[in-house]
Order: sequence, then C-alpha cells, then structure tokens
Amino acid sequence: MPFTSREATPADVPALARLHVETFIETHGGGENPPTVEMRERQWREILGKEDESDFCFVIEGPDGELVGFARGVAGDPDDPSEYTGVLNKIYLLRAYHRRGLGRRLLGHVARRFLSLGIRSMRLFGDAENPSNGFYERLGAERTYSDAGEFHGGYGWRDLQRLAALCPDE
Repeated sequence: MPFTSREATPADVPALARLHVETFIETHGGGENPPTVEMRERQWREILGKEDESDFCFVIEGPDGELVGFARGVAGDPDDPSEYTGVLNKIYLLRAYHRRGLGRRLLGHVARRFLSLGIRSMRLFGDAENPSNGFYERLGAERTYSDAGEFHGGYGWRDLQRLAALCPDE
C-alpha cells in the first residue's frame, strides 16, 4: 500500500498528537520541557473541532496506516500588512520518511487549499538553523528578514500557483 494523503479529521487527534510530539522532538530535541501527547491532544481537538475551512491540516499515512507527517495551514490576519496572506503554521515529517517527496506533497496540498480560498501567498516561521530550510528554498521560498536585517527562520512564497505546480497531488 503506498503513502496516502488526506485532510485530517477529529478521529485523527490521538495519532496526530503522538506524531506531533515525536516529530517535534526529532526536529528540536527534547529540551527541558518537551510537549506532551496530552497537551497536543487538547490543541488538535480544538483545532480540528472548528468549522473553519481557512484553518486546516493534511496528513500522510504510511503503508501500515500510521501517520508519518502533517502540515497545517491558517489564513493570515486580514489586517496584517504582510504581503503573505496564508501561514504554513506547521509541517513535520518523521525523519525516516524524509527525501521521499512526502514533504513536497504536503506543501502542495496546503498551497492548493489556500489557492481555493483565494489566498495567493504564504509564509512560515521556523528555526534559522533547521536543516530543512534548504527544502523550502529549493521550492522557491524566499527568506524574510527582521527590520534589523537578520534572518530568524522566516520564509515566504509570493506565488502559490508556482509552488503548487512544483508539488504533486499524490
């Protein structure tokens, strides 16, 4: 069975919470106060319980049916003067599944959803030292800088149509 992608549902909350904790720790380390599955369950239950098509999450299921990655998109604040009107709030993929086109697939789903909502650009805020930053740049993301000219891990795509064309549906 191949990898499948779909929109997350409230039934995914327990698996999504576990995946979120695991991928967060893989990416950022455990630190002093790592997120807990219980905390993530509360957060995902609230997010997926909303009836708001502009706040969404896509998941990737592995061949065994287990979740291996997810991406969450949120429409930006209409009063925000930023040129980026969508936000890639989260994108995580278990390290064992990197370099298989799954992250690209998740980005494509987010870009296409935003386009369907009339949102033509997207930003993300990440870690300036994250090795995944090269992934964003290869897919056309531009670094964004603070007013002082420092890079803090922010990226933006001005043209989601272009990003969607670079990313497969399945």
